[in-house]
Amino acid sequence: MSARTVLTVAGLTLREASRRRVLWALAALTAALLGLSAWGFSRLAGVETDFGTLTSGQARLVASQLLNLVMFGMSLIAALGTAFLAGPTLSGEVESGISLTMLARPVRRSTVLLGKWLGLVVFGSGFVVLAGLAQCLVVQLTVGYWPPDVVGALALLAGQTTVLLTLGLLLSTVVSPMASGVVAVGLFGATWIAGVVGGIGQALGNDGVARVGTVSRILLPTDGLWRGAMHSLQDPSALAQFGVELEGFPFLSEASLTAAYLAWTVVWVAMVWGLAALAFSRRDL
Repeated sequence: MSARTVLTVAGLTLREASRRRVLWALAALTAALLGLSAWGFSRLAGVETDFGTLTSGQARLVASQLLNLVMFGMSLIAALGTAFLAGPTLSGEVESGISLTMLARPVRRSTVLLGKWLGLVVFGSGFVVLAGLAQCLVVQLTVGYWPPDVVGALALLAGQTTVLLTLGLLLSTVVSPMASGVVAVGLFGATWIAGVVGGIGQALGNDGVARVGTVSRILLPTDGLWRGAMHSLQDPSALAQFGVELEGFPFLSEASLTAAYLAWTVVWVAMVWGLAALAFSRRDL
């Protein structure tokens, strides 16, 4: 496998992704989300409650939780965009005959697949990092809150995008571009819901229900990475301030991710990519 060929395919994939209309849709949705959140956060400090006006400290505490909510919207936009980018990039080229022209040359299918995967990961991760950093700056300028571990949070969100892209790439080797995007986003949403159910079960002390979230995070690590990112974004005192009654709150994370879980995520990506390479090598062009 030639590193030069991989980088060439990655560059072409990155250039093609930047030309698709999906990019303009992502940009428009992100700009709208940033604008709405800037307006909302700017009015947070003056909110009147039954106990009086929020102090600056209380506003920052609430802002940390609202930031998790907004970041989930950002990750959902990234999930939609990257899932529907992965399908056309591979399956679309196979259906149109472009892949047959490229693979007629002495180039391995695995090399092309790795180059496309690398290009999509750079594109998706770059979008998440830039959009997430812009959102953190909005909160800093409007409320004065800066998350305790921005770098870690953005890295985990980029990892979440990589996981979903890898899954989308695998699906695109066996089904149509549209179907691969729909299934990938559907699994993303189902895993998040399972994580919420598991959190509620943990808060209620029901081990059987709590196990639903644990199993879902192992089968598809997107929700696990998201919860690690939430923990890096939220105020360290949030759990103590809100109390145990909000342990099942979907935008509150109790602990950071373990090294074992991060290692499993890497192994998961490698295994799914390997399955995608195997399926693509056997696909009739």
